[in-house]
Amino acid sequence: MLARSALYVPGDAPDKLRKALDRGADELIVDLEDAVSPDNKALARDIVFSWLEGLPETDVKVWVRINAGADRALDVAALAECETLEGFVVAKTESAAELVELDAQLTAAGSQAKVVPLLESANAVLSAREIAAAPRVERLQVGEADLRADVGITTGDDERELLYSRSHVVFASSAAGISPPIAPVSTEFRDLDAYRASTEALARMGFVGRACIHPAQAVIANEVFTPSEERVAWAREVLAALESAGSGVAVDSRGRMLDEAVARQARQVLARVR
Repeated sequence: MLARSALYVPGDAPDKLRKALDRGADELIVDLEDAVSPDNKALARDIVFSWLEGLPETDVKVWVRINAGADRALDVAALAECETLEGFVVAKTESAAELVELDAQLTAAGSQAKVVPLLESANAVLSAREIAAAPRVERLQVGEADLRADVGITTGDDERELLYSRSHVVFASSAAGISPPIAPVSTEFRDLDAYRASTEALARMGFVGRACIHPAQAVIANEVFTPSEERVAWAREVLAALESAGSGVAVDSRGRMLDEAVARQARQVLARVR
């Protein structure tokens, strides 16, 4: 299933972690990076390890955002053995070579963890296709606060200044054959109408979910990225028609041609049904 929402939770906040599974998000991203002060990194690793080891059976997938630099290897070493962990969101990924090194560390630890590179610079965005093809990559994600600072972008109300980077990551993901990306976070959690409008715009661009910093955002993201009943019925009809045809092409009830490209769209629709 594709995640419609992924809620960030600080890694050094046990009270928030205990409640996190009930916040309505499809996935959690437990943060060891920006949300944790340098002095609390080691403590946060211990807290997150204990929390992961005590997780009940759940449909909510759990990722951990790990640091860049020397702390990255320490984060991975502390958590790689946790079987309840879906994988690592790799902060400030700059190159595919970093992910090759990470793959070697995870392989040595016997871990099946996946990775989500977080692209937060101009260099990372321009290297998106190579990064997307690196080992264990499940999907891409953009960190727009750091990206805006790196490039010198100031956004207007419609955020058109970020159109290139957003579209580039969607295209790079498709070209690499990985899952579509989830959309970047927004700091807007009070004006939920504005948040919904921006999320709908991102959905039209090819994003299939959104990273969130507040449970209220997760509610909106789930609504926006859940296909309508009509869309689900269309997807099921497409796949049923192609299966019945027994070939790569078919015709739907309205006489429209169906092929594998349409089938891919239909499968993506059904992957977001809950």
